[in-house]
Amino acid sequence: MTEKTHASLAIPTRETEDGHALPPRSREWRRAKIAVLIVLVLLALGAIRTVVSRILLNRAVAATTQQNATQYVNVVHPTQAEGGGNTLLPGTLRGYVESPIYARSTGYLLHWYADIGARVKQGQLLAELDTPEIDQELAQALAQRQQTSASLGLAKTSLARWQQLRQRDAVSQQELDERQSTYTQDVANLAAADANVQRLKQLESFKRIVAPFAGVVTQRNVDVGDLIDAGSGTSRALFALAQSDPLRVFVQLPQAYAQNVHPGQYVVVTQAELPGQQFHGVIAHVSGAIDVPTRSLQVEVSLPNPDNKLRPGAYVQVAVPAAVHARMLVPGNALLFRAQGPQLAVVNAQGNVSLRKIVIAEDLGQTLEIESGIEANDNVIINPSDSIADGDHVQITQPKPDGKNGQDGKNSKSAADPQNEKEAS
Repeated sequence: MTEKTHASLAIPTRETEDGHALPPRSREWRRAKIAVLIVLVLLALGAIRTVVSRILLNRAVAATTQQNATQYVNVVHPTQAEGGGNTLLPGTLRGYVESPIYARSTGYLLHWYADIGARVKQGQLLAELDTPEIDQELAQALAQRQQTSASLGLAKTSLARWQQLRQRDAVSQQELDERQSTYTQDVANLAAADANVQRLKQLESFKRIVAPFAGVVTQRNVDVGDLIDAGSGTSRALFALAQSDPLRVFVQLPQAYAQNVHPGQYVVVTQAELPGQQFHGVIAHVSGAIDVPTRSLQVEVSLPNPDNKLRPGAYVQVAVPAAVHARMLVPGNALLFRAQGPQLAVVNAQGNVSLRKIVIAEDLGQTLEIESGIEANDNVIINPSDSIADGDHVQITQPKPDGKNGQDGKNSKSAADPQNEKEAS
């Protein structure tokens, strides 16, 4: 557009008052574009800086969260228990034969001849009963037998006579058969009468209470004049008898020891009331099954008692053979009680946790003797948290070095303590 055109349109020319011309309009547009571009670049740089700072902050928060979520645990290695020796288990002394003695006949006690503590022989008289009812029944049975015997003699004579008459055809066969039936019936009646007499004689003999075996009287529950009822249902026992040599010891053996015992093994029995004395017995019988409620095996030990120092019913301790393989010892604070039973938390080389079900052989107080479930090279967690579970990832805390330099102790503590690491970061 020319100056004439500008003049016709009343547009002033691009000259200043001093006569200089203004810069071209295209140059001004170029400068404006450059300024806008610079502003946009600065805004973009600011946005990039903000995004990068947020990414770095998120990474730092994630790292801190992961570090705080890491569980730090202390571990120990199980140690082997000393081999050999025996394990003490509680037992109860019982007589080799024990029996309560009841009356077989009903009557009154006339005399007793053995009191508690008395040693009796087999067949020795212990007491006598007065049985008047049985005496009368026996007399009646004997009289009935005599009647039956007399009737049988008559039937036998009559049968012989009628047999002779039948040979001469003086009587019919029907009449002879009747005599034969009468004789057979009388024979049966005599046999029944004999059986009844023998039964009453047996009851009569039961009024003498005798010892069924040699032993010691442990109870006497009756006195002279007491009414004695026959049987063992509701009536009380007259005496209790036990054979004290040899004795039997019953032991409930835990399942962990079930494979270590067999008949013929020798055991040692001790009693607290007899300090310093040991009694040697032998395992006589081993139950063939584990008792389900107690998870134990019943073992019977035969124990000689010639001097009668031990008494039936006493509480004793039996030293049974210990396990043939070495057991592991772990601290008591490593034990976990779960619904699955006692467990230990073990960490592998990758830091993964696995819960091992164990069998406790013996509780030694501060330590536990483990029968099975762990090995000597396992890392067992001590003081595990209640929420620890299979597959959890943990970090093993390194043990503190025993250095004399206090600064080393601080450094090692800082390295081992996750809280110090977080504060340092």
